[in-house]
Amino acid sequence: MKIITPTDTHYLEKMAKCQIDMAFETENFELDKDLILAGVKEVILNPHRGKYYLAVDEDDNLIGMLLTMPEWSDWRCAEVTWIHSVYIYPEYRGQGIYKAMYLHLKNIVETNPKYAGIRLYVDKTNKKAIKVYKKLGMSEDHYSLYEWLK
Repeated sequence: MKIITPTDTHYLEKMAKCQIDMAFETENFELDKDLILAGVKEVILNPHRGKYYLAVDEDDNLIGMLLTMPEWSDWRCAEVTWIHSVYIYPEYRGQGIYKAMYLHLKNIVETNPKYAGIRLYVDKTNKKAIKVYKKLGMSEDHYSLYEWLK
């Protein structure tokens, strides 16, 4: 398994499918395929919006992905990287795929002074994900997330 950052739309269809499957699995929410295709493509072609990290097997088949998005922290004079979306294909879960992706991202953050840390949000009912995040040393100590979405 290796972790790559896509710079073209080679994996676009599979990445969109991951997003669609994740939304349905975690929130029972159906995403519009054309809209999600456009949204994923927008991030790939405009890296200032975010960055995808893909876990691919030895044959370059997509097995998992996560999307990060930047947040400027004036308190830290550095960027906080938000993990926005995570999806690992069900048949690859429990094999350390997310852990490898997280540790890859954490290494980038730790070794570059441009970054202050990593944050993510998780649905409170997603107990399996919460357990994984805690096991990797993440905490829920600081903030609660509130939102307004159109």
